[in-house]
Amino acid sequence: MMGPLAVALALLSALATFIVLADLTPVSPTHYVVVTLLLVNAATVVLLLAIIVREVWQVVQARRSGRAAAKLHVRIVGLFSLIAAAPAILVAIVASVTLDRGLDRLFSTRTRAAIENSLVVAQAYLNDHAQIVRSDILVVAVELSRSKTVFDTEPEKLQQFLTFQAAVRGLGAVILLDSQLEVVARADVKTNLSFALPPKEALPTISDKEPQLVLLPDTNYVAAIVKLQGFDNRYLYVTRLLDPRVVPQLRATQASVAEYSAIESRRVGVQVAFALMYTVIALIVLLSAVWIGFNFANKLVAPIRRLIGAANAVSEGNLFVRVPVRPAEGDLAHLGETFNRMTQELRTQRDDLVRARDVIDTRRQFTEAVLAGASAGVIGIDSVGHVRILNRSAEKLIGRSEDEALGKSLDEVLPELSPIIVAAKSGQRTQDQVTISRNGRERNLSVRVTGEQSGEADHNYVITLDDITELVAAQRTSAWADIARRIAHEIKNPLTPIQLSAERLRRKYGKVIGEDDKGVFAQCTDTIVRQVDDIRRMVDEFSKFARMPKPVIVGEDVADTVRQAVFLMRVGNAEIDIEADIAESPMRAQFDRRLISQGLTNLIKNATEAIAAVPPEELGKGSIKVFAAREGEDIVIDVVDNGIGLPKENRSRLMEPYVTTREKGTGLGLAIVGRIAEEHGGHLELGDAANKIPGQRGAWVRMRFAAAGKPETPAQVAAKPDAAELAPQMTLNE
Repeated sequence: MMGPLAVALALLSALATFIVLADLTPVSPTHYVVVTLLLVNAATVVLLLAIIVREVWQVVQARRSGRAAAKLHVRIVGLFSLIAAAPAILVAIVASVTLDRGLDRLFSTRTRAAIENSLVVAQAYLNDHAQIVRSDILVVAVELSRSKTVFDTEPEKLQQFLTFQAAVRGLGAVILLDSQLEVVARADVKTNLSFALPPKEALPTISDKEPQLVLLPDTNYVAAIVKLQGFDNRYLYVTRLLDPRVVPQLRATQASVAEYSAIESRRVGVQVAFALMYTVIALIVLLSAVWIGFNFANKLVAPIRRLIGAANAVSEGNLFVRVPVRPAEGDLAHLGETFNRMTQELRTQRDDLVRARDVIDTRRQFTEAVLAGASAGVIGIDSVGHVRILNRSAEKLIGRSEDEALGKSLDEVLPELSPIIVAAKSGQRTQDQVTISRNGRERNLSVRVTGEQSGEADHNYVITLDDITELVAAQRTSAWADIARRIAHEIKNPLTPIQLSAERLRRKYGKVIGEDDKGVFAQCTDTIVRQVDDIRRMVDEFSKFARMPKPVIVGEDVADTVRQAVFLMRVGNAEIDIEADIAESPMRAQFDRRLISQGLTNLIKNATEAIAAVPPEELGKGSIKVFAAREGEDIVIDVVDNGIGLPKENRSRLMEPYVTTREKGTGLGLAIVGRIAEEHGGHLELGDAANKIPGQRGAWVRMRFAAAGKPETPAQVAAKPDAAELAPQMTLNE
């Protein structure tokens, strides 16, 4: 009963409001009466809203509890509301237009135009006088500038001139001012009016080209001021009186316009009052329609609520739900049967998809396990060249993680492979070798490209990378060792006869040869003996490289080995500061003391030669610092000098046999040290001294070997992290 009662009460209050505002009752529509009626209407609207909110709350609770058809309730109510609101809004628009046209007759456009035109005429009068004053002041200013020399010699003529100009032009005042607003001269004009001077702070803004005009209708005159040319901070100020009959008329016109505007402003209030009336009626009709819509929706959605609930259950994954079919429901019963058949088909298809997914997941997990455990690097790219697959071995080889590489172009991740991919796409070749440089180390990779067509036009490619760096290095070392053995065998045999023959010639014929040729003979034989010694020393190095002794791994103190090597080199190179910085003492490890000492001695010797290559004026004091420390499972020995440094390009090739940057070097020193480090399960690293000691020039050579004394296999070397990963402070230039 609350719904119909509230609707009836709301309609009665709206009717009473209409009668009062239409002035059909003895009650006058005063502000108090109108506000009272609007409050009564607001109370009825609130009552209707309370009833509707109760219905809405029930719908919300139904939705929270998972009851079906709650949204359908809202749509039906919205439809009823729209049907009810559209006529009400249309009536309100028609009424507003009708009221506006009725008020237009009261506020005629012709009347408004006449009043506004009178104000425009008055303003035009002021503007005309302003233009006259502008012309007058410019003419007087020009005449003053022309006659300045006359006025400077005869000052009394200045006032006469100003008085004459005021009389001829009908000006109320003509005044000559200085920058302090002091009157220099003024026209002798008989008038009872006093004219206000411009403010002092405005003078700097006044130019000598365009005067500033001031319209002062309330003071019955217009004024203008301009700066005089040729005068020292002098300003000309003139005023022109307005017609005394026009000024009151202008004021009356302005008052009439203001009064008309005030009357016209009340028009909005009348329109607002009627708009409120129509708004109240529209709200009442709309809320009544909403209430009716709620009741109608409760009866309408009952037959399909079960179907919506079943659909929600299916959306949550329950495909075993069935809708009860009632023949009396007509088309909805047929819809229920169709729904039940659909759920049965969905159950069958889902079971097939689950089985297929399980098979695919099993294959995917197996493939991922194979890729993750493979020692070879595997990179998968799509038809446009973007990386889609990257296993762990490939991450280590290219120096980028999976997150950094996936989704990016192969040209950006590994540009060295671009020629091979282009060749594979054209069908020329699918296997090649490339050299890449990462973290200061060069790696030789064997690359194989396999194509895979996933669609009619999409061609994916799988790239397999094998690290053959150690294999290539071993092949080169073996080849050079074989060459060294052949050279040592072929050269060393004739050296001894040559030397003995030269010494025999010197002993047997040294006393026989005359004094003139004796010096040349001795110099030649000495040269032969000395060069033979140099060749024998070179051949000895070839022999050492060709037949490196197997290391005898025993427990030794690294710190003591480093100190002895540094001491011997310090004695032999007193002009160079050679220092040792050892992290811990003793530092026990498993290694061949003789070989490690030999390698460290070679490194220090190379450092002394690098220092000797620097001009004395640039070198200062030669310095070599040797650092020894333990890093994880490795022993690290660093040799840092302030010599000439290492070349930036092809730096890693310096560790290959017979590659050197010195004129008399054999290129075997670093190769031998590298062999020693490899025999001890480590390797040699080349860098710049500035990466170890900031600001210092020169070279930084690091010898790393396993503290446990177990040599690494090539596979272990390939899987071992780079120096940059274990020692972030070391950044080798590529």
